[in-house]
Amino acid sequence: MHRQNRRFVRLASVLTATAASVGAAAIAAGPVGADGVRTPSAHPARTVSLNETGRLHLVSKHGFTLNELGAASGTIKGRIAVHLKIVSTSRVTAEVTISPRGGSLSGSGTATYHKGETEATFSGRLSISRRSGTYSHAQGSGLRFSGTIARSNDAITVHVTGRLSY
Repeated sequence: MHRQNRRFVRLASVLTATAASVGAAAIAAGPVGADGVRTPSAHPARTVSLNETGRLHLVSKHGFTLNELGAASGTIKGRIAVHLKIVSTSRVTAEVTISPRGGSLSGSGTATYHKGETEATFSGRLSISRRSGTYSHAQGSGLRFSGTIARSNDAITVHVTGRLSY
């Protein structure tokens, strides 16, 4: 075999081996999108139907804002905190944080508000705004929250429902 041909064969085999190892590394690292950016590989998600109930007590009150703490029971058990602000005679905003073992989930939303003689009620939609730990990749769908505020002591009972994947 001619000397130049042997160099070409060696160079071709080195290039082939390099291409094969780069290809194997790319496959092992995960898929690349059309823009050349590596896309995260899918994590198996657990999906649950949320049906949480929290019974809370007033921690502080500033004007029309109630800060409450309590325990959540239901699908995900843990500590629950609610920051509820009455923004008008018919509307409230809220941030609900559930802190089970291994992480936390916070959702924020707006709701209708009705003031009765002994209690006020609220009902609205919620979207996940913060997550950590076990729930760091959590996504919710159809999340709703509702509840009551006892006018005698401002204690809140809150219900959170919907679907959660994490």
